[in-house]
Amino acid sequence: MGKILAFLYGLASYLFFLVTLLYAIGFVTGIVVPKTIDMGPVVPVTEAIAVNLLLLTLFALQHSVMARPAFKKWWTRVVPESIERSTYVLAATLALALLLWQWRPMPAVLWQAADPTLAKVLIGISLFGWLTVLVATFAISHFELFGLHQVIANLTGNKIPAMVFKTPSLYKMVRHPIYLGFIIAFWATPVMTVGHLFFAAVTTAYIFVGIFLEERDLIGVFGDEYRRYRKQVSMLVPFWRKP
Repeated sequence: MGKILAFLYGLASYLFFLVTLLYAIGFVTGIVVPKTIDMGPVVPVTEAIAVNLLLLTLFALQHSVMARPAFKKWWTRVVPESIERSTYVLAATLALALLLWQWRPMPAVLWQAADPTLAKVLIGISLFGWLTVLVATFAISHFELFGLHQVIANLTGNKIPAMVFKTPSLYKMVRHPIYLGFIIAFWATPVMTVGHLFFAAVTTAYIFVGIFLEERDLIGVFGDEYRRYRKQVSMLVPFWRKP
């Protein structure tokens, strides 16, 4: 019964994440969903900045703290290892859902694509960024990344193989294609408002902090193997090589 409950918990966490992610795509691109990054009650700019920065910081701290090996080592004393990743996904999704719900728009327009064709191209580029994120997750095991693999293995009594270093498909072009996809998705927009710029700038800054922390952990796990990879493959610019 415990294994079945763990599986249902992992499945529910994944489905909650999937629905929230789809809403986030509409939120950033400004299509389909009832509330986008530039919609909602307008409050004074100082209040909007304070609230939005708090929401983004909460999201960033959750990702940074819960992803660290030291936290995982402590956390798995409280939470069964089989649902550790699902719990991380659930916490991340709750933080994202809170951000989407409580985001304060700053709708002053900084620049706008007047040409309808250009506007569609920019939306297409943003969607391409989201697609890059999705493809990159499947390249390194999408279902393991989001906790489903672990709860299925626990349910069936299979052991999860030890982590091995691999660089499939997109990872041969850049070390962090998921982060690259997010940057493209956040910055490509036909209407750049103050709020959208604030969102894109803060999330991009966090991405670079996240890369620093993630690569430090990867070096701790894979050592010289990752150091060689870091010298051979660009961080975010495809095929770029240091002189």
